[in-house]
Amino acid sequence: MQSLDIAKAAAAALEKKKGEDVKIIDISEVSDFADFFVIATGNNSNQLDAMEDEVGQSLNRINARLKNTEGNRDSNWILMDYGDVIVHLFDKESRSFYDLDHIWKDGKEI
Repeated sequence: MQSLDIAKAAAAALEKKKGEDVKIIDISEVSDFADFFVIATGNNSNQLDAMEDEVGQSLNRINARLKNTEGNRDSNWILMDYGDVIVHLFDKESRSFYDLDHIWKDGKEI
């Protein structure tokens, strides 16, 4: 399974759960720890939890293996590490605060 396929499957899962402003950023040429970031915003902790579950189930079906997760149901930011693909789930305030879209602007949005 290619990294881009994993990133696209994660983005589709997030869109299925009504994640907002879903982006895939190719960071392969500006990072040595991952190839893609998938970033999305949820409106509340329940939605973030549902988004996390949907990504986990969808990527498990295509045999992408979760290496680590940071954050939980009470967090305003959840990170799911699939090796070359990192999925970031934020509430609106945290997404604005951490501003990964801007920090990784040298990457290519897919």
